Amino acid sequence: MSTKADQTSVRATHRIAGSLWPKFFGVTTILAIWQLVALSGWKPSYVLPGPAAVAENLYHQMQGPLLWDAIGTTMGRAVTGFALAAVIGTVAGALIARNPLLRAAFGPLITGLQTMPAIAWFPFAIIFFGLDTSAILFVIVIGAVPAVALGVISGVDHISPLLLRAATTLQLRSVALYRHVILPAALPMFVAGLKQGWAFAWRSLMAGELVVLVANTSSIGVLLENAQNLSDMPSAIAVMIVILVIGIFVDALFSALDRQVRRRWGLLDERDA
Repeated sequence: MSTKADQTSVRATHRIAGSLWPKFFGVTTILAIWQLVALSGWKPSYVLPGPAAVAENLYHQMQGPLLWDAIGTTMGRAVTGFALAAVIGTVAGALIARNPLLRAAFGPLITGLQTMPAIAWFPFAIIFFGLDTSAILFVIVIGAVPAVALGVISGVDHISPLLLRAATTLQLRSVALYRHVILPAALPMFVAGLKQGWAFAWRSLMAGELVVLVANTSSIGVLLENAQNLSDMPSAIAVMIVILVIGIFVDALFSALDRQVRRRWGLLDERDA
């Protein structure tokens, strides 16, 4: 029994090591290239600092409360905006997916909204809401809703006709049909839509915090704006690294959820789990 447990532990260790070393290699390669470019003298050090200077700056920022307050404000906006987008996108996608009239009327509009740059919404949002957090949340929602809705629609489109015919045979209608058949069968594509929606929401939020500077509020966008005004490149790059790390971390959470769903639905080979 212990031998089997040891073998399982060894396999888990090898799997973790196998997933980590490519990431370590990628980060090391980027840092090495960055250091070489900084040492080449192509740009002065105050314009293009090396990794060590940026790491020192980031360390000092992490010692004080300002960075953490900014992260808290930004993540609060991200969670609120994305939650609203997930609810609205799910309802819109569910209503449109199985209704030919609504799909013909609003399907192209949803696709068009997804391709529209988030920055284009800010003049409207600022005029309508003013320089307020509501303007940022509006752009987050309008940027993420189409991706979530299209995820639901794509999931419904990929449901097997045999499954739908079986539901008809069981006399499942309206709410029961969606609850027990359509939404569970569409879940893998729905999770993929949520992941893409988060990417749109995060990009929209970062653009919003640079454009809509809410008075007496600290955020990641405000830190970037301050670094730009002071021509403080180490601080700017340090904050950009924070944005990148948060984005990668949340994306990893969605990827883990996606793997769990696909494994549960039999769409993932156990060797790839």
